Amino acid sequence: MDCVETATFKDQSPEEVKRLLHMVVVGGGPTGVEFAGELQDFFANDLRKWIPEIEKNFHVTLVEALPNVLPSFSKQLIDYTEQTFKEETIEIRTKTMVKKVTDKYIEAEFTGSDGKKQLEQIPYGLLVWATGNALRPVVKDLMSQIPAQKDSRRGLAVNEYLVVKGTENVWAVGDCAIANYAPTAQVAAQEGAFLARMFNTMAKTTAIEEQLAGLSEVQGSAKTPEARNEAFNEIKDLQKRLRRVKQISPFEYSHQGSLAYIGSEKAVADLSWLTGNFATGGRLTYLFWRSAYLSMCFSSKWYMDCVVMIKANNS
Repeated sequence: MDCVETATFKDQSPEEVKRLLHMVVVGGGPTGVEFAGELQDFFANDLRKWIPEIEKNFHVTLVEALPNVLPSFSKQLIDYTEQTFKEETIEIRTKTMVKKVTDKYIEAEFTGSDGKKQLEQIPYGLLVWATGNALRPVVKDLMSQIPAQKDSRRGLAVNEYLVVKGTENVWAVGDCAIANYAPTAQVAAQEGAFLARMFNTMAKTTAIEEQLAGLSEVQGSAKTPEARNEAFNEIKDLQKRLRRVKQISPFEYSHQGSLAYIGSEKAVADLSWLTGNFATGGRLTYLFWRSAYLSMCFSSKWYMDCVVMIKANNS
């Protein structure tokens, strides 16, 4: 809104107006695509009516270094998204790498028609950065202290149990961990759930081992054969439980599908279905996208809390 309002000030040059009304989104993953679509919707549904004089110059550009947007989706949905953006007048600049960012323009590298690398300055009013994350200082510091991490660049290398390589009791999940999966929220959520189960298992193991140690002392100090046999039978049962508890399988990611809103009340979905994938896009998919995300905002606990609050207010 600052860009839009500033562009309407008196005596602004045509070049400055164009710069202020050029909205650039860097990153063609789901986040970048959804933001570009929402931004264009905001202009088409609201801004154009409120401030009609900006219509000629308002422009959204999506910049992506890879050959296409939404690289994790099927080609069918990539093509559908790019066609939808074309209809919405959102410009897509693929195979374009951002080399430098200033307060008024980005410097982008692309391959020209002659096959040579070229640099271009792209002015902008608003820049949204929706690409990968840089390492946090605490992660860099930890990596520098672990010899086994010397060849890691993007994060902490972990094994199949999410243990940081080169350590024994350090685990890493999410964007700071390199586990041969895409750094998405879905992967991080499953990694977190896996670690929770494993930590619970470790706690149970510790408790059983403490019980076994106590029973060993009881058996050793038992004064009658019956007491010794009773302690021995309990030890056998606990050892069976301990073997079952210790059987922890390695972490294995299960892809549940991908959803992305692409503007104009349309969405795309790549869903795991039985033994294959189910790809769909359009307005019905948008309704599915919205219902899926709305369902994540609520829970049975939230519902019960609301019921309790209503009853309390009524009483």
